[in-house]
Amino acid sequence: MTEITILSGKGGTGKTSLSAAFATIHSNLVVADCDVDAANLHLILQPQNQLEANFVTGHKAIIDYGKCTSCGLCVGYCRFDALAFQGNRVVVSETSCDGCKLCSRVCPSRAITMEPSNKSRWYAGSYRNGLMVHARLAPGEENSGKLVNVVREHAKKVAQEQGVETIIIDGPPGTGCPVISSVTGVKKAVIVTEPTNSGFHDMKRILELTANFKVKSYVVINKYDLNDELAVAIEQWCASAGIPVIGKIPFSPLVVQAMVSCKSITEFAPDSEVSHEIVNIWNQINTTEA
Repeated sequence: MTEITILSGKGGTGKTSLSAAFATIHSNLVVADCDVDAANLHLILQPQNQLEANFVTGHKAIIDYGKCTSCGLCVGYCRFDALAFQGNRVVVSETSCDGCKLCSRVCPSRAITMEPSNKSRWYAGSYRNGLMVHARLAPGEENSGKLVNVVREHAKKVAQEQGVETIIIDGPPGTGCPVISSVTGVKKAVIVTEPTNSGFHDMKRILELTANFKVKSYVVINKYDLNDELAVAIEQWCASAGIPVIGKIPFSPLVVQAMVSCKSITEFAPDSEVSHEIVNIWNQINTTEA
């Protein structure tokens, strides 16, 4: 089984568009959308979900107003400003509560209890070219790295059950915990960058991360023709670092048109220059050893 993670040092480089294109080039694939903080690959692939499950991210404070005396002791102790007076009543801000349980311990009337926060969801189903596992982390919730791990483990389970050899992982941007969860143990990583100073800088950071995990990495420069000089500088830096640049995708309004139509670019305009370049990139990934 080969797991291929598509990553980017920053958001907005075209990582998800490339993931969607890969997911619709061939059939019999498993796709895992691990960008759980801002999941959007399902908008293009439109999977039919056969499984939906809760994901517990922690605990949230719940106040029993039949017991609460509005003494305000919990308000003073909360370091996250999650508790505040609203009139004569203490209320909890769900997005600010960190689930530390201190308020429930200091409450003299035992009016505060901690309940599991289970508003996040993960899903498994099928899309037009194969199978898909994805998730949605509720606003303000944490433990996205753990949710990424849940998505990846179920994707591997599904792939083994169905005899699928390739898993495409749409990873989150940046270099944080969910990125580490997305890249750990994979064979190949495709780093999508753009010809901007921030794109160049953040590409170097994510390549340092994949190098630490000994993952074979490739670079794709998206919208390279918007700044030819910087695109050349990225190629030269990658050559000096021994990182193969396996594709340069030109800017095209067709990509946006495809997205609006809920299709990948390789479905919407299969004969376009962009689609031909993406197919070439996919072939290079699958013909080189990890």
